[in-house]
Amino acid sequence: MKPRRSAVGAYGRALTGASRSERGNQHLAFAMAVVAGALNAVGFVAVAIYTSHMTGMTALVSDHVAAGEWRLILPPGTALVSFVAGAATTAVLFNWMRRRDTSARFAIVLVLEALLILLFGLLANSLDAVGGELLIIAILGFVMGLQNALITKVSGARIRTTHVTGMVTDIGIELGKAAYRNRRANTPPVEHDPVKLGLLVTMVSLFAVGGVIGALGYTWIGYPAVIPFALILLAAGLIPVADDVRTARQRRGRRGGTSG
Repeated sequence: MKPRRSAVGAYGRALTGASRSERGNQHLAFAMAVVAGALNAVGFVAVAIYTSHMTGMTALVSDHVAAGEWRLILPPGTALVSFVAGAATTAVLFNWMRRRDTSARFAIVLVLEALLILLFGLLANSLDAVGGELLIIAILGFVMGLQNALITKVSGARIRTTHVTGMVTDIGIELGKAAYRNRRANTPPVEHDPVKLGLLVTMVSLFAVGGVIGALGYTWIGYPAVIPFALILLAAGLIPVADDVRTARQRRGRRGGTSG
């Protein structure tokens, strides 16, 4: 039983701990892409807003300003501001934890995201009943900003789980490179990256799968459909957080023993 537990712990630390690897980054990105797709779909089915789609939100704000439809600016504007606030929160939390050399500098953001999604799943029906559409948009936008900034930090800006436009663009670029015929021997060859292409296709596919699950889940049971996703993220982030709590207790114990 012991080896099994240590294997789970090692995988959890590789997934969300401070020491990063390409495999850990990819597995975390895969999980977060599914979650992002699901939340995005729930947001659209529930309140007709794609909360991961900041290009669309900016365009909507511009359109409504041009048409003088000032009240219609509120939903997309709320999504934009909340997304930015979520990304900023990730940066603050990450840098605060990093300067203290903690194991949970990435995991703490994941745990915060999981708790927000969990509360959202439990309380959003009540918010919807009292006309809390803007608050629902704000929570979803904030969560999207949190997680997009997190995976950006984790991967060194190589992966973004909600930025499907960028990923689809990169897929097109890699396909173009693969199709290119290198006819001139005296110039550097054009080479495509099959590993990168596979990663991008997987990410977009998982985002789409998450969208299907989220939309169907909301249709069947409403907002509680997001709760399983919250529990998955919570489980992924808990091990490094637990490590930091254990380390802090040991330090307090040593200080207490010394002063005694």
